[in-house]
Amino acid sequence: MLNLFTGSGVGPTILYLALSIFIGLLLGKIKIAHISLGITWVLFVGIAISACGITLNAEMLHVLKEFGLILFVVAVGLQVGPGFFRSFKKGGLAMNLMALVNVALGVLITVIIAKVAHQDLADMAGVYTGAITNTPGLSAAQQAVTDMGIAGGTERLAAGYAVAYPLAVVGMILTCILLRPLCRIDLSKEPSTENALESTNEKQATPLSQRHKVNLIPIFVIIALGIIVGSIPIPVGMKAPIKLGLAGGPLVVAIIGGWLGVKKGWFTTEFTDSHGIWMLREVGIAMFLACVGLGAGGQFVATVQEHYMWVVYGIIITMVPPIIVTLFGRLVLKMNYYTLMGFIGGSHTDPPTLAFANTVAPEGCKLPNMGYATVYPLTMFLRIFTAQLLVLLAV
Repeated sequence: MLNLFTGSGVGPTILYLALSIFIGLLLGKIKIAHISLGITWVLFVGIAISACGITLNAEMLHVLKEFGLILFVVAVGLQVGPGFFRSFKKGGLAMNLMALVNVALGVLITVIIAKVAHQDLADMAGVYTGAITNTPGLSAAQQAVTDMGIAGGTERLAAGYAVAYPLAVVGMILTCILLRPLCRIDLSKEPSTENALESTNEKQATPLSQRHKVNLIPIFVIIALGIIVGSIPIPVGMKAPIKLGLAGGPLVVAIIGGWLGVKKGWFTTEFTDSHGIWMLREVGIAMFLACVGLGAGGQFVATVQEHYMWVVYGIIITMVPPIIVTLFGRLVLKMNYYTLMGFIGGSHTDPPTLAFANTVAPEGCKLPNMGYATVYPLTMFLRIFTAQLLVLLAV
């Protein structure tokens, strides 16, 4: 019986996963000054549990984390797919240009910090990937370090990532919150729909006999195709090719699948907007956050004690670029606040920020998902590329 609480097998791993999600969701209902971190609490409960010295099955946590993330991005892709390309024509180009500037600012700030604070740029590449919550970027940077034979480089990259990641999640949510007073946003007056999202083609009726059936076939077809697409190497003239990865591939395929499925009549928006897809999204992000927390807690505490300034650098890299870019988007381009929250999450490839945005937005509002999905594919490519670039600049 004691092994259930202290062992590293399947039982203890699932037990603590469930406890992290259960306690985190309860804490997420607490609001201070009408603000709640929502499902993000799951991450911090996981960190707290693992910081107590509990060791779980690392391989199982990794599989559950990646599968949870895949479920989340597939659900998001299906939800925004039917209106994605119309939305892209309306404001997608501007948002992707903003995402490009956001990435460039993050890289520039990382280089400046390394120069001013006399930090090794290879170490700062790890902090950078954590500050933008981009695990594929970390993997790409580690591969570049290995190819160049930098001793101990992969471990230091992982340490920088582990320190910056948890607080980066908070930093992006704080950016969303700070945007309100900075731009004098009144949520009661903020539009929650756009004409681009409304189409008679998306309002096809589904027979009552089919509305409560969950069709799993499209979901797993998308997952399988997404894994294949995400694994395709894209040569960019660097030591290692770039890939969309386990998150980017399924998201792209889900967006196309959602759009094409509705257009061809394979399914309707009652399916893409169904409670089943919503449940898939919430279960996926909860699993992902719990696994990240349970896997990072012990290392997080130890590394913060040794490299506490990396936490400060990570927060700067996390918050300064999106604050600058979203202020421009709101004040100059007059972009919708809900869209901008999704943009912040997508431009940092950060699902928890999107989860938070969806708790702020009115029920049924697709704008956060649209903003997230519009910039996510390009951002994923750029984040992986720049993570490797920082390592190359360090040599």
